[in-house]
Amino acid sequence: MRHTHDDDDRSHRHHGRGGEHHGGGGRRQRFFGHGELRLVILDILTRNASHGYELIKEIESMTQGNYTPSPGVIYPTLDFLQDQAFITISEEENGRKKIAITVAGQHWLDENQEHLEHIQTRIKARCVGFQLRKNPQMKRALDNFKAVLDLRVNQGEISDAQIKQIIGVIDRAALEISQLD
Repeated sequence: MRHTHDDDDRSHRHHGRGGEHHGGGGRRQRFFGHGELRLVILDILTRNASHGYELIKEIESMTQGNYTPSPGVIYPTLDFLQDQAFITISEEENGRKKIAITVAGQHWLDENQEHLEHIQTRIKARCVGFQLRKNPQMKRALDNFKAVLDLRVNQGEISDAQIKQIIGVIDRAALEISQLD
């Protein structure tokens, strides 16, 4: 069987390598799917030329501290983008390297705008959950809710009528929360 890069990604996800774990012992999903970090970096570069460290900090800020790409993730991604002629990297007087998007990079970003918007929506949704889980009581309540759902829905026989009841409970809870002052 041929071993591909995608096989490596699955293997890393399965074994919890590659930045999926963030303390607390729970398995985390990868923050970005294959190739998504490239789009995020190009998008950041449309606003201003940058340096590797600044890109790391911008992504950390964008994700509200939920994800900080390591230099071991950022620099190979930048190498790929440079190899594709999507960015230029030039040396500055102080020895730092300035990164800028090229016309080809902007064109590729434009072609993938819908995917970028999907990524941005997902980042916002994940950050909301991250803020909620910062409160220990909220984290406990959410974990309890997930555990009960998992036990009820995934661990036993459940009828369509019971699923409808569970959906009704969730919808009523959402409505009640939305009406809080």
